[in-house]
Amino acid sequence: MSLIIDSHCHLEEFYKKGILPQVLKRAKNAGVEEMIVIGTSMKDWDLYAQLSNDYGGNVYYSVGLHPENVDEHWEAHIQQLGSYFALENRPIALGEIGLDFYRLPEDASQANKIKEWQEATFRYQLHLAMQLGCPVIIHSRNAFQECVKIIDESHIDWNKVVFHCFVEGIDEIRELNKRGGRASFTGIITYKNAPKVREAALVQGVGKLMLETDCPYLAPEPFRGKENEPAYMFQIAEYAATLFNCNRDKFLKRVRDNTVAFFDLPV
Repeated sequence: MSLIIDSHCHLEEFYKKGILPQVLKRAKNAGVEEMIVIGTSMKDWDLYAQLSNDYGGNVYYSVGLHPENVDEHWEAHIQQLGSYFALENRPIALGEIGLDFYRLPEDASQANKIKEWQEATFRYQLHLAMQLGCPVIIHSRNAFQECVKIIDESHIDWNKVVFHCFVEGIDEIRELNKRGGRASFTGIITYKNAPKVREAALVQGVGKLMLETDCPYLAPEPFRGKENEPAYMFQIAEYAATLFNCNRDKFLKRVRDNTVAFFDLPV
């Protein structure tokens, strides 16, 4: 059993490079034997389902169409999602889904079209998640209020909603928490220039806290700037335990229990 679970990671690039076994071995040696691989498009859904089969009990997976992968063909893509939840080895969540308005085209009409596609895709996937009764992993970048509004309108159970890689402040975390939702935090909490993210984590408290690498991105200190991987989950968790002024082992158990409960993992 892992000391802690990486609740959000992407393993596709490691697989393509042929180094996934080494990456998983380093994670296990660091006490991170269990992880959730997060689907972002049709390009990784089958791979992650297969990895979950190959590493049963250690690797869980989700499927979802990431907003950066939304285009004019979005309807054809998301119609494939439901079939994965009919598998014996079904996903443990739908995600990551949401809105990303960070790098929109300068042309206003083109930008608006992309926003429309993203919002329509988001609404469709939330509706599917509500029908399935599964947890939802939210990607929100430069679109926090828009995401909250669409989730409110979907009538989905906020207790099943997590905003991953949270980078907002205390006002936003309170908005999520008062609705029943939560945030998950990455190695960003270790960065010197991220005080508002640490403040948000403290406001949410240990009771709802989940941690993630979001690898291969956002490596924590002292590995910042390098390729991130699940083994670095321990650096994030140890830093967070100090931030919360908690006994390390008790803290690790609580964060693990939070993750197991939220995703209803069979562990």
